Amino acid sequence: MSRDLTSKKSIGTFLIDNAIFFVMLALLMAFVAKNNSFLSLTNLSNILSQASTGIIIALGVAGLIVTQGTDLSAGRMVGLAAVVSGSLMQSSTNMNRMYESLPPILANQWIVVAILVACLICGALGYLNGWVIAKLKVPPFIMTLGSMIVIFGLSLMYIDREPNGAQPVGGLAPHFESFAQGGFMLGEFRLPYLVIYAAVTTVLMWILWNKTRFGKNMFAIGGNPEAAAVSGVNIDKTLIAAYTLAGVLYGFAGTLEVARVGSATNNTGNMYELDAIAACVVGGVSFSGGVGKIGGVVIGVLMFQLINYGLSFSDVNQSYQYVIKGMIIVAAVAIDMRKYLKKK
Repeated sequence: MSRDLTSKKSIGTFLIDNAIFFVMLALLMAFVAKNNSFLSLTNLSNILSQASTGIIIALGVAGLIVTQGTDLSAGRMVGLAAVVSGSLMQSSTNMNRMYESLPPILANQWIVVAILVACLICGALGYLNGWVIAKLKVPPFIMTLGSMIVIFGLSLMYIDREPNGAQPVGGLAPHFESFAQGGFMLGEFRLPYLVIYAAVTTVLMWILWNKTRFGKNMFAIGGNPEAAAVSGVNIDKTLIAAYTLAGVLYGFAGTLEVARVGSATNNTGNMYELDAIAACVVGGVSFSGGVGKIGGVVIGVLMFQLINYGLSFSDVNQSYQYVIKGMIIVAAVAIDMRKYLKKK
């Protein structure tokens, strides 16, 4: 009898701890039932393409959540990177180029320059976030909330200046758009280049998290900051590095995003950080710190992107989409905290 009770408790615990996955799977089944073409090869290619930049952003946010931090400025950094890199990659035939004095952008080397500039700017902003959080002990929520507003202001000032005059940054060089919009044909399936960029980034982050001292220090800080300090972990240095790395990832994602969409506005990147945070928690990255896997982050992003795409594909009203996504976020965090309190 006791074994049966234990077995029932184990099953019940498993169902509760993974309830968010079952809910999301039920939603996916509802999308498929409503329209059989939802999981077509074309839609799957589109979903993977849209999820790729989200994976890169989430990998940056996940590292901060592991250290018991967060980053509300991630979306605005992506937006700033998008408008800056986009302005550098406008076609020479564009009559409204922001930098008319730049030589014609024909060589692929310019793409590398645009990526480096975006990563440098966002990396510097990430460094500032990390420095204030580590040195001045400002809570990550407050610091990144403030920097989110500041970065949005910087983005507005950049895009509003002459000769752009608040117009979307568009008219990009064709080879720059192809850099993100292109893909390989594998039979009838089109594999977007973006998936390859996201896969390479994922592998590099997995190595960083699991095979380096920096990664181990991140988890040590998230698990128990006091014990980590006693063990000789340089907490300040690790936190600053984590926020700087996150900024670099946002810069890369922003460059890919403007090339994927073909333009950028002052609204680019808005609320991206919420999707990234939600995907991380759904993927098993705990807000209590010290717990998380790269594979879980990727799965979380893909699940969330499937839900987003499915809601739009099913013509669900935008207002209801926000309600559903908000409920998923709250449920995911509630389940995460239940696991944490249970362990205590």
